[in-house]
Amino acid sequence: MELGYVAAVQLWRFAIAVVFFHTSEYLLAASIHGRSNVSWASLLISKQYILAMTFALLEYFTEMAFFPEIKDHWWICDIGLVMVLAGETIRKAGIITAGRSFTHTIKVYYEDHHELITRGIYRFIRHPGYCGFFIWAIGTQVMLCNAISLIGFAVVTWRFFSIRIPYEEFFLQQFFGSDYVEYAERVPSGLPFIR
Repeated sequence: MELGYVAAVQLWRFAIAVVFFHTSEYLLAASIHGRSNVSWASLLISKQYILAMTFALLEYFTEMAFFPEIKDHWWICDIGLVMVLAGETIRKAGIITAGRSFTHTIKVYYEDHHELITRGIYRFIRHPGYCGFFIWAIGTQVMLCNAISLIGFAVVTWRFFSIRIPYEEFFLQQFFGSDYVEYAERVPSGLPFIR
């Protein structure tokens, strides 16, 4: 199968989005916490993630081979690109604003540098990192015009965050008490149907 112009542009956009996301996650974590305090886990690449992206690429190449007209909707691809950029911006704004309070793992013990962040993007979204990733992940599939993976990514990431957010917020309430409860009542989580 020879890839044409449409596939070349879509796949390059996708590759750049994925490489930039993971590289910038690691570099930001290293710059905030120090390189010696950050592991390769900060690249955020898991077996499940690799499986999901492999499925997305299989869907893409299968549809490109049998139904190439499905992929030739530039306005859809461009909406996906805007979603990817918006998701990156929201997530990275959250990481930068939180500074040392941001980690890729849920902290279950209070540390001296922890503070309740309610400024910047946190004035509008309680979990900008999760919100940004949710938008970014779905955007990658819109960018590829992958209808099946779009639904799959939306369902799987939403389910993951619907479990993770209450777990994380349990500890945030332990750390910050009524200040966090009041903040959580005032500011939405940033994900649909997750209070």
